[in-house]
Amino acid sequence: MYHDSDRSKMFTRRAAMLAGGKTALFGALVARMYYLQVIEADKYEMAARDNRISMRLLAPPRGLILDRNGVAMAVNQHNYQVRVIAEQAPSLDYTLDALSQIITLTDHDRARIHKEAKRRRSFVPITVRENLSWEEVARIEVNAPDLPGVLIEVGQSRFYPLESLGAHILGYVAAVSEADMTGDPLEELPGFRIGKAGVERIYDLAMRGQAGASSVEVNAVGRVINELERKEGEPGVDLALTLDIRLQEYAAQRLGEESASVVVMDIHTGDLLVMASTPSFDPNAFNRGLTHDEWKELSTNPRSPLQNKAISGTFAPGSTFKLVVALAALEAGVITPDQTVLCKGHMELGPIKFHCWKKGGHGSVDLHNAIKGSCDVYFYEIARRVGIDKIAEVANRFGLGTPTGVDLPNERPGLVPNRAWKRKSLKQPWHPGETLINGIGQGYCLTTPLQLAVMTARLANGGFQVVPHVARDLIVEKSASARPEPAWPSCGVSQKNLALVRKGMFAVSNEPGGTAFRARIEQDGMWLSGKTGTAQVRRITLREREQGVKKNEELPWKERDHALFVAYAPEEKPRYAIAVVVEHGGGGSAVAAPIARDIMIEVQKRERARAAAPTQGGAG
Repeated sequence: MYHDSDRSKMFTRRAAMLAGGKTALFGALVARMYYLQVIEADKYEMAARDNRISMRLLAPPRGLILDRNGVAMAVNQHNYQVRVIAEQAPSLDYTLDALSQIITLTDHDRARIHKEAKRRRSFVPITVRENLSWEEVARIEVNAPDLPGVLIEVGQSRFYPLESLGAHILGYVAAVSEADMTGDPLEELPGFRIGKAGVERIYDLAMRGQAGASSVEVNAVGRVINELERKEGEPGVDLALTLDIRLQEYAAQRLGEESASVVVMDIHTGDLLVMASTPSFDPNAFNRGLTHDEWKELSTNPRSPLQNKAISGTFAPGSTFKLVVALAALEAGVITPDQTVLCKGHMELGPIKFHCWKKGGHGSVDLHNAIKGSCDVYFYEIARRVGIDKIAEVANRFGLGTPTGVDLPNERPGLVPNRAWKRKSLKQPWHPGETLINGIGQGYCLTTPLQLAVMTARLANGGFQVVPHVARDLIVEKSASARPEPAWPSCGVSQKNLALVRKGMFAVSNEPGGTAFRARIEQDGMWLSGKTGTAQVRRITLREREQGVKKNEELPWKERDHALFVAYAPEEKPRYAIAVVVEHGGGGSAVAAPIARDIMIEVQKRERARAAAPTQGGAG
């Protein structure tokens, strides 16, 4: 009886303890549920909403690029893309294998996708292929149930309707590489393109625009069910260029298949109306992606189609450099316009002979006739008198041997040597004979076609340091404003001396015996003043001189002289400067000058037509 009573009490205590434990546990559960569902309700409602609703950035339309007359040079067009979200796919390789049964995927595509998957977060879509056809889109959509993580997007891609015309100025856009990352969220978007060359690169931030946002409802596996809200991005700045695309087209046609460049600029404002470099390339190929064979063809072409020769091609300026040598000598007072130098076909300095291009010599020549006939001996002598340092100083003031400041990437500075440069760069002293050679634009001297155009513009505009540009508006970061009226600083030279040099340039093109007389403009009011140049790229031996110097057409292309010509027009009231360089083209007077003449006629015709247009409209 006693034992039964003890067992009953023990059972009662245990039952009470168990009931108490259950009550405490239930109370804790109720308290926790109350905490989660009442006190923390807003927090978890927000979390649930975040799981259900996904916010996505939308790439804004890239700003357009237009020429000075509003002709579209770079636009945007629809681009159907297939993308994959790695975290939603069974495995990336499985999905790519399945896709490769529907559309073409190369080994390069697969390598790129895997590389992007490693550096991007797993929920960020990766572009598999772009520019899909309707047929390819339809095949993917039909097989969508068997392609988890795969989606079709309609984006925008850059399109250059004029193809190779103006390609070196425009540049191109391409996918963002790791080295390009700046922290801008737009750069994380699949398929987003940034400027890689030309104005697309220089003004990339302004043309990107502001990102939009899309609020979408997704299911448990992340697939989009519904778009709840959408705010489109703000388009980037439309970039208006100073180029006249019709003049650009004419210049490119006039250069033809030559490896050449031409620059035309307004000598007062710095507007670049023409900057042609041939051969060219189609920037659309970079947007869609170059094949290995396409890249090899472009990169190994000896005529360098990818190079903008106007700013990156460096050439000995040849006799065009004589203009600044003459100005330097006048400024230094080592010559007067009437002083003469006897040209017998060569000049001796110690045991070395320095030859004139004219074998029999020019006879006794003054400044005017030396520029007109491009007498080498005259310029050997005045270069010797003035010295290389003074020549370099004046050349720099007129835009040679230093970047022009044009708003394009990869401009090369060229080189105008002096004594200090040689000591620093070559660890050698300067020799007197080097002054003579560089005095006719040979030797170490290197310039770009744009620099030659700037030099000519500064000679023609009264000695003001005009700076060239291709953007019509002034663009700072992401905003554009009207470019202010220029107030260029002076080159600090005498107007009288400038007039003497320009008079010689007029004789080159308009007086019988001038080296460009056959390429003159005969229409009244359009006359140009210029200077020819022929730059040797090989050494002519004494034996060859004795036996007869080979003509350019008898030489391999790479050994032929460069042909150059610089000019301004119209003579009465200068407005435009031009520089033409034909790589391995031969003589400047025979090859480059006629090209410049034809282009300058077109430039002035279009200017006259623009000036007459308002009057004609009013009369109508």
